[in-house]
Amino acid sequence: MSDCPSTTNFPTVTELANQRVLGALLDQVRRDCGGYDLLRHHQQGEFHHDVFVRVHSATPRLPGEYLVISTNCNGGVKEVLCFGQAVDPDALWHSRCPSSVEFSGDLPPILAAAQTEHWFDPCELLTADARSELCAEFRARQAGGGWCKKPEL
Repeated sequence: MSDCPSTTNFPTVTELANQRVLGALLDQVRRDCGGYDLLRHHQQGEFHHDVFVRVHSATPRLPGEYLVISTNCNGGVKEVLCFGQAVDPDALWHSRCPSSVEFSGDLPPILAAAQTEHWFDPCELLTADARSELCAEFRARQAGGGWCKKPEL
């Protein structure tokens, strides 16, 4: 496991990422911090999910009360980011992929971060030739990039 560039490692964030699966990570937040509020779930493409939570009793275990937990399509944890304020998905993706003109916004400072072996450059999910498990006739390009199931008419 490695830390994100230019962020401070914080042991609890690393411990959370080391749970490796979303359910176990959220169970640990519940045990260690008294619970959390699910703020939002954002899916970008078929294979990337960001789960936004506010931790009830973050201090002293976490440097901020807001977590973004990034997972693959199977709930495998890729990355855990900790913030002092709520994060907008558009700003998060703008920070990840600044060359994309479809994302905008300013990301608050990342207070702590950890990545697992599941992490890879999320911008790879946004390209026109991004991998998809959906047949071409059943998929549509998502705003910002990546594929999603076509809405049924």
